[in-house]
Amino acid sequence: MIKLPKAFKDRFRLFLTGLGMGTADLIPGVSGGTIAFLAGIYEELLYSIKTVTGDVVRLLLRGKVIEALKLTPFKFLIPLGTGLLIAILTLSNILSLLLTEYPVYIWSFFFGLVLVSVFVVLKRIIKWDPSDKISFILSAVFAYLIVGLVPGQTPATLPFFFLSGMIAITAMILPGISGSFILLLLGKYQQVLYAVTGKDFLTLGVFFLGTIVGISLFARVLSWLFKNHHDISIAILSGFMLGSIRKIWPWQDVLKTEIDNHGNIVPIIVKNTLPPSIDLNFFSAILLMVLGGYLVYQLDKIHAIKSQTKDVGSKQFEKEHSEALKNQ
Repeated sequence: MIKLPKAFKDRFRLFLTGLGMGTADLIPGVSGGTIAFLAGIYEELLYSIKTVTGDVVRLLLRGKVIEALKLTPFKFLIPLGTGLLIAILTLSNILSLLLTEYPVYIWSFFFGLVLVSVFVVLKRIIKWDPSDKISFILSAVFAYLIVGLVPGQTPATLPFFFLSGMIAITAMILPGISGSFILLLLGKYQQVLYAVTGKDFLTLGVFFLGTIVGISLFARVLSWLFKNHHDISIAILSGFMLGSIRKIWPWQDVLKTEIDNHGNIVPIIVKNTLPPSIDLNFFSAILLMVLGGYLVYQLDKIHAIKSQTKDVGSKQFEKEHSEALKNQ
C-alpha cells in the first residue's frame, strides 16, 4: 500500500473541507462556517483572514511584495479555496434541482447534520458556567427568531449594497447563519442577482467591497473572542447553530413565493408543519437525518475535535506567522 505524505493528507482534508463549505453555502439556511467549525479549522480560518486582510496588505502597501507573499498562508487557503470554488461552480445547479424536486429529503439530511453538529461542537467547552449557559440559550433564541423573519425591502442604493455585503459575509462565516438568507431578509438577494445578470459592475464592486470590509472586521472580532473568551464564544456559536435549524426543518408549507430572474418560483415565507403521514417517505427522511448526523460523527472522529480551550494547530499556525512577521 502506498503511504501518502502527511502534508498531502492535510491539504486533501482542507480541499474536502472546502468542498463541504461550498456545498453548505449553496443551501439556504446552512452556513459554510458550520462545516469549518466541525472540521476543526475555524480558528485557523479566522486567523488566515485576519493575516491576509491586515499584515499582508500593509506589507504590499509598503512595496514589500516578496515578504507579503511569504506571510500569506497559501498552504491553507489554496486547497480550502479550491474546494469551495469547485463546489460552488459544479454543484449549484444540482442542489437547486434537488431542492426543487426532493426538498424534504435534502432538508432532512442537513437537519440531522446541523443538529448533531451542535452537540459535537459543545464538547469543546470544558467547564460550563452560568454565563455560558445563558449565552447558549439567548443565541439560540436569537437565531430562531432571525430565521423566522419575513423578508423586507431596503433601498437599491450603493450604501445599502455595501452594508448588505458586510452583513452577508459575516453570516457566511458564522456557524448556523446563512449569508444568502440574510441577503433575502434585507431584500438584496434578487437585487444582487440582477446586478450579476445585468453586468452592473459598479453595484457588484460596491457589494464586493462591503464583503471585504465585513470579513476583515468580523474575523478580528471573532479571533479576539476566541482568544480571550473561548468557552463563551463556543456556547454562542453553538446556540446560533441550534436556533438555525428552524430554517431547515424538512416539512414546510409555502405561504408566499416570488419568481426570480430565471423564471423559477422561489419560496419566500414558509411555515413549519408536522409530517403529513407516517409512510415510506417519512422513514426515508428519518434515515437521511440519521445519515447526516452519522457523517458529523465521523468528521468528529477524523478531525479529533476534542473538548479543549485552545486549538493546538491554530496556536502553532499563529506562532509561525507571528515569527514570520517579526522577520520582515
